[in-house]
Formats: sequence, C-alpha cells, structure tokens
Amino acid sequence: QVQLVESGGGLVQAGGSLRLSCVASGSIFSINVMGWYRQAPGKQRELVATVTSGDITNYADSVKGRFAISRGNTKNTTYLQMNSLKPEDTAVYYCQAKRWGINYWGKGTLVTVSS
Repeated sequence: QVQLVESGGGLVQAGGSLRLSCVASGSIFSINVMGWYRQAPGKQRELVATVTSGDITNYADSVKGRFAISRGNTKNTTYLQMNSLKPEDTAVYYCQAKRWGINYWGKGTLVTVSS
C-alpha cells in the first residue's frame, strides 16, 4: 500500500502562484509514476501533470508553460509549482502514484483562484 498526503493548497488571486507538495509513504519502492490530477465542481477528474521515475514529464495542454512538476531527491515526494493561476484552475488537486500498475490517490487539497 502507498499513502499520499498533499499540502499547499489555498486561496490565491488570479495571476498568483502556489506550490503543492505530496509525500508518499508505505511501500514506496517501485513507484514509477507520480502525478497531479484535479477535479472542479461538476466536472470529471482530469490530468494536470505526471513525472516518471526517469524524470520524464507530461502536462495537460491547459497548464503547459504555467505549471511545473518535479520529484524530490528521495523520489517519494512530488511538487507542482503553479504560476499565472487562472480562475479556471480552481479545483481539488489530487496526488497520484502508480506502482506495479495500481493507482494510489491522496485525499486532495483545494486550490481556489479568485478573479
């Protein structure tokens, strides 16, 4: 089992920045992908960004050039630096980890961007 805990959400004005963090614990060996997804009210959960154990990144088109995902030195943490935030970025952001084909999820952290 893998446990994920997110932090760093909050309220920010449009154009501002936030940095989300996620720490994995438990059976963290062989986690090969970590990522961030988000779910806005009334919408389905969507991909924001992922990073592999080899530091290959992937981004949703809507956040390219504004968000940056990275992994910590110990590889059991992931960060999402969010710049130039827009009201449409408002959502609950979930940390995800994939290990041996199984997805694990955190409980989410709320990001609210005011106009």
